[in-house]
Amino acid sequence: MHLFEERKNQLTERYETLLNRRNEAVPLGNGVYDRYKYPVLTSQHAPLIWKYDFNPETNPYFSERLGINAVLNPGAIYLNGKYYLVARVEGVDRKSFFAIAESDNGVDGFRFWDRPVVLPETDVPDTNVYDMRLVQHEDGWIYGLFCTERKDPDAPRGDLSSAVALCGIARTKDLVTWERLADLKTPSAQQRNVVLHPEFVDGQYAFYTRPQDGFIDTGSGGGIGWGLSASIENAVIDNEIIIDERHYHTIKEVKNGQGPAPIKTKHGWLHIAHGVRNTAAGLRYVLYAFLTDLDKPYKATHRPGGHLIAPEGEERVGDVSNVVFCNGVIATENGDVYIYYASSDTRIHVAATTVDRLLDYVLNTPEDAFRSYACVAQRIELIDRNLSLR
Repeated sequence: MHLFEERKNQLTERYETLLNRRNEAVPLGNGVYDRYKYPVLTSQHAPLIWKYDFNPETNPYFSERLGINAVLNPGAIYLNGKYYLVARVEGVDRKSFFAIAESDNGVDGFRFWDRPVVLPETDVPDTNVYDMRLVQHEDGWIYGLFCTERKDPDAPRGDLSSAVALCGIARTKDLVTWERLADLKTPSAQQRNVVLHPEFVDGQYAFYTRPQDGFIDTGSGGGIGWGLSASIENAVIDNEIIIDERHYHTIKEVKNGQGPAPIKTKHGWLHIAHGVRNTAAGLRYVLYAFLTDLDKPYKATHRPGGHLIAPEGEERVGDVSNVVFCNGVIATENGDVYIYYASSDTRIHVAATTVDRLLDYVLNTPEDAFRSYACVAQRIELIDRNLSLR
C-alpha cells in the first residue's frame, strides 16, 4: 500500500505541474507566426485515470495498465469562450481514438475531459479512426470529418498491412454526443484528409478531398480535390476536380492535402495544407498556405512558394520523424489565429499569428519559380530592392 500511494501521489503531482506550466512565445521568429516553447499536448497530458488502475488490491505497484503512446493531429474549435482540441490519442496498442482537451487561452493549460469521445461505428466497424477536422457549418451543426481505416478485404493472404482509408463523418452540437453519418462516397478508391467547407456552395455541401489510388501512394491522385454533395447524411461526390496540384521538385511532389477548413477573410479563403516530398531519410512533411477566391473557393488566387512551417529542433524527432501536420486552426473574432500542429506523430504544438499577418504572407510572398535559375532571379530582385533602400 505504501508503494501504491507513494507512486500515485508523485505521478499526480508531476501531472498537475505539467498542466499548470505556463507557455511562452519564442522570440524573434520569422514574423509570420510565433512558435511557443512547450508542446500544448503530449502523451504525458493524458489523465492518470486513463492509464492506471486506482485499486491497490488489483494494482499494488500502481503500474500502467493501458498506456498512451502519442497525442497528435487535433481538430480545433472555439466555443463559449474556450479553446477545444479534439486530439488523436494513440494507445500503446496502436489504436487511435478521439479525446477533447480544453483551455482558457489557447496556448497552455489544456486539460483532457475525463472520458474520450464515444464515436458510434457504422455497419462495417472501423479498425482505426484518426485526424478529425472540426467544422462549424452554417447549417448549425459541428461536423467532424476523420479518416476511417479498415483492412483491405482484397489484400493477398498474409498481407496484414494493406488497408482502405475513407472519410468518416460525424456531427454534434456540444462535443459530447456524436451522431455518426454514412462515410463519404467519391469516385476515388481511397480518401484521406477530407475537409468540409464551412458554407454551402451552390446550395450544396462542399468538400476538399485528397484522391488516392492506394492507402499510401497517391498514384493518379493529382493533389487537393474539390467536390459537391447535395446531402450530408449520405454524402456522395460524383465529380472531383483538383484545385491545388502536386508538382515536381517542390514541397508537395509526393502528396499534399488540405489541413483544417479554410479561414474566411476579406481577400478570400485562407488555406493551410500539408506537403510531402521524398528524401534519402524518408518522407518529409511540411505545412504551406494558399488563398482561394471568396465566391469560388475552388479557384486559387495566391500560392506562396515554399513551406509555412517545417519541423525544427526536437519537433524533428518522434515516432515518424521529420514531420509536421496540421488539421486544426482557430481564428477568433478579433483576428487572432492559433495553428495547432503535431510534430513527428508524437506531440502537439501551437503557433500564434493573426489573419492580417497570414494575409500579408500569402499576398506578398512570391510563388515557386520551379527552376533554380528563376529562383535566383527572384532572390536577386529582392536583394537589389533592399540595396536601393540603403
